[in-house]
Amino acid sequence: MAAGTKDDPWVLTTAPGSSHYTMYRDEDAEPPAVVCQVGSTTLKYHLRAIEDLTAWLKEQNGWVPLGAADENKGAADHSVEAWGRSEENPVAGWYGLRKGYRGRFGMYLPPLLEELGLVDLTHDKLNNRVRAH
Repeated sequence: MAAGTKDDPWVLTTAPGSSHYTMYRDEDAEPPAVVCQVGSTTLKYHLRAIEDLTAWLKEQNGWVPLGAADENKGAADHSVEAWGRSEENPVAGWYGLRKGYRGRFGMYLPPLLEELGLVDLTHDKLNNRVRAH
């Protein structure tokens, strides 16, 4: 497995297998971030999202829909995407750090958690779900 650094990022694939992207930890950022590079687009999420999302998924005790959506679109209720922007989560709002690019949390974080061995993830064409081990 890759080290998850800028020089050795995780190479990931979205749950439906339609896109490849990389992610790496940037612990020196303020706040510490996980950087997601999708083509020429850079998205950044709170680094703590890895632990926070895993903990939340464990509390759900079963499968949760990903519900990926752009920042300007609504997220499906009770989905990873909805939790990633909810005032009820540990950061009290968006895990996305870059205004205009804060969405797609449900698209890009679950495959990272799967790579890290923290979750099970379905890989269907549509309506993918995730659950903690």
